[in-house]
Amino acid sequence: MNRQKLSHIFTKIVLKPLRTNLFHIVLLSFFLLAGKHEIYSQENRSLTKNIPAEKQKDSIHLNPDSLKKPTVETKNDTIKKKKSSIDGIVKRKAKDYEKIDQKKKQLTLYNEAELYYKDIELKSGIIVLDYDKDEVYAGRIKDSLGNYTQFPYFKQGQNVVEPDSIRFNFKTKKAKIWNSRTEQSDFRIKAEVSKRENDSVYFMKNARFTTSKNIDDPEYYFLARKIKFVPGKKVVVGLTNMVIADVPTPLGLPFGYFPMSETSASGFIIPSFGDTRDRGYFLQNGGYYFALSDYYDLAVLGDYYTNGSYALRFESSYAKRYAFNGRVNIRFENQIQSERGFPDYTKRREYNIQWSHSQDAKASPNSRFSASVNLGSSQYFRNTLNMLNVGSSLNNNMSSSISYSQTLQTIPQVNFSVTATHSQNTNTQAIDMTLPTFQASVDRIFPFAKRDELKKGIFKNINFQYNLRAENRIHTTDSLFFTAQMFRDSKTGFQHSIPISTNFKVFKFFSVTAGTNYSEVWYLKTISKEFDASQNKVVTNDINGFDAYRTYNFTSNIGTTIYGTFNFGDDKKIQAIRHVMRPSVSYSYLPSFSNYYDTYAIDATGATRADYSRFENGIFGAPGKLMANNIGFTLSNTFEAKVRDKDETKTEPKKVMLLNNLNFSTNYNMAADSLAWSPVMVSGGTQFFNNKMNVNFGTTLDMYAIDNAGKRINKYNIDNGGSLFRMTSANITINYSLSSSDFGPSSDKDSKVNDQNVMNGGRGDDLFGRATDLSDNRHSLFKDKDDDGKDKFKGFYQLALPWDLQFAYSLTYGNNNRENQIVTNSLMVSGNIDLTPQWKVGVSTGYDFVRKGVSFTQFRFERDLLSWRMSFNWVPFGTYSYWGFFIGIKSSVLSDIKWDKRSLPDRRLR
Repeated sequence: MNRQKLSHIFTKIVLKPLRTNLFHIVLLSFFLLAGKHEIYSQENRSLTKNIPAEKQKDSIHLNPDSLKKPTVETKNDTIKKKKSSIDGIVKRKAKDYEKIDQKKKQLTLYNEAELYYKDIELKSGIIVLDYDKDEVYAGRIKDSLGNYTQFPYFKQGQNVVEPDSIRFNFKTKKAKIWNSRTEQSDFRIKAEVSKRENDSVYFMKNARFTTSKNIDDPEYYFLARKIKFVPGKKVVVGLTNMVIADVPTPLGLPFGYFPMSETSASGFIIPSFGDTRDRGYFLQNGGYYFALSDYYDLAVLGDYYTNGSYALRFESSYAKRYAFNGRVNIRFENQIQSERGFPDYTKRREYNIQWSHSQDAKASPNSRFSASVNLGSSQYFRNTLNMLNVGSSLNNNMSSSISYSQTLQTIPQVNFSVTATHSQNTNTQAIDMTLPTFQASVDRIFPFAKRDELKKGIFKNINFQYNLRAENRIHTTDSLFFTAQMFRDSKTGFQHSIPISTNFKVFKFFSVTAGTNYSEVWYLKTISKEFDASQNKVVTNDINGFDAYRTYNFTSNIGTTIYGTFNFGDDKKIQAIRHVMRPSVSYSYLPSFSNYYDTYAIDATGATRADYSRFENGIFGAPGKLMANNIGFTLSNTFEAKVRDKDETKTEPKKVMLLNNLNFSTNYNMAADSLAWSPVMVSGGTQFFNNKMNVNFGTTLDMYAIDNAGKRINKYNIDNGGSLFRMTSANITINYSLSSSDFGPSSDKDSKVNDQNVMNGGRGDDLFGRATDLSDNRHSLFKDKDDDGKDKFKGFYQLALPWDLQFAYSLTYGNNNRENQIVTNSLMVSGNIDLTPQWKVGVSTGYDFVRKGVSFTQFRFERDLLSWRMSFNWVPFGTYSYWGFFIGIKSSVLSDIKWDKRSLPDRRLR
């Protein structure tokens, strides 16, 4: 049943005249009663009094003068004809009867009565239209059991009111409503008596408002004795107190004033209070919300601690339909630990900037702008005072990208883009940026084929294109970020490339690709090296000015696909196994460009010299000095099985993937004088249990031996007393997810709860726990309803308890220098279960078998109190140990009615 906003409880009602015979009946009655005209058929009625034949004296004496000029005296009618306020067409219907009372001038509709007038829709058990008083009344009726049914439903435009009964006067525009039920934003209001004085003022008596979905039996509500309501402007209330489970509480206000608007409104955000061990008492997440326009807003939030620490946050969201949408978060924290003068006193500043922007694909088909920014101080997510985000804390990288791309619809087509990127290592605090990167490319051109011609053969497939890449690259650290030194150390380069390639088939089954690439690199800064006797070391000097080098190479590849099937018979469970091999051999040639190399003395004697290239510090590197003449070998494999389906009604076997991929690769450098073979790389992956378990593995096999210092020597390992290959490293990862939906109806978790975690650079799952945004704890960890609005919980005895489990196992083996040890060996587990429709429990934990300890562990408990939410999060041990309890109203309009108690980890500033 739809409900509307508080500002729409009362609506303007104007009715049109009934399209019936009522008007003709009343008109006919008027003429029949106006005089005593009688009509007889056939003969006239005889007179009862006879007129004598003889003349009699007239008893009336007239003045002759009065006959000269007759006078007529007229008076105005003192009774004015009443004009009805009903000036439109009325449509109505009723199931039982429609009754017209001419004496009372009333129209009565009974049982499933409906009345439509202009933009007004009125449905009720009984409707009485009094066209003499210009009033309409609608009320409920009793059924056969004596229960009230068919409550009035009044709608005007988008405004809906559902009271017990309603009376409205068309002329005065006043209304009186009993037990009105309506909706305003997230509020649902039920008033015992409501009166409408005019279009802009309403009065209510004993009104209760709540965010509960059950307005007739809410789990809580606010009872206001008197309310004056001005739609779209304000609400003034008298004595108001909170009622929980029909039990009045002392929480209340003697009076209140609430501004109200159909659009977003600015207002204060009430902070939460607490205390910490090292920073004292605090006020968190207080501030002001600015409703700037329908397209964007701004929230300014702040924290303050009694030891002097403070934080500021600016959060803004913006959107324009069919164009773009985005979000901006700017956070700054001045963190002080302990007190000045104590040995553990520390002070530092942390900041973080996040910006996400996406463009609607329909906004501009030939251009696109996007942004994903996450930059700031490296230790922000580890030291922040207002967020507990373990996933982001354990992440060692923050990255950003802002790009604009454009396609020019020319022949050939031209594409270009401008991109700014940022990559930051939170452990080393190193930052790499490109401000900006410009890329342009011209679409492929086939010089020996017509534009619409089918391209077959070596010559018609010959094509070339032009690519340009220009970069301004910056390498800096946290301490130098956005300083003058950061820009002085920037490097600029331009790379032009013209690749030429073709492809064709030989011997029908082999595909051949051949190509060459010409590249030219421009730099605006190069280097020179020399030995400085005064410093007794080699110094590198920067040389400003334009310089360039040019290179070229040649590559080719030949490959094919081999299919093999092993049949076991249709009567077997495994009927066949299919093996697909894709071998390929590649050849690449890169000549030596030693002409771009110079020498410098490495000591004061000058007898010993070393080679260097003046381009080696450039962002695209230096040309190769050594000639490369490589042959590469690659073999990829997939294995599938045909399995008889368990469903005997199906005639076709079921395909099962045994190995998604199994890859081998290595190469041989014919120009090398030693160590010509590179290590063999082996990788593979597969899935089990209906793709619920993902297994990926890889290893590196080296055929060369190592000396006692761990350095590779030009001697095969088998000739050194070992095996054919020496395993230098290996790893395996297993991910397995399981949920109740695998055995019944779907019951997915809310996938949006970790959006902030992903935006911060953490994981999207909850293997490292769920992020806790201390500024807003109202959001649930799980879905409360299915898509059809029904409870997911079906009862204890049906065992339909929505749950999910996720496992992640990782094992890494290292033997590069004969250490022969397990580098990492860990298991992570995450699980969630809905014990009842209102109780939800989750846990994230793990175990590190190398360090022999339990990894990050988080327990999550949540109680759904319908309109309220209660949660308890607990990290029992570790660096991020804390506990937090929250109970509050879910709705954003009453988000300040809460109790939030927590013990945050007293982080040591790093």
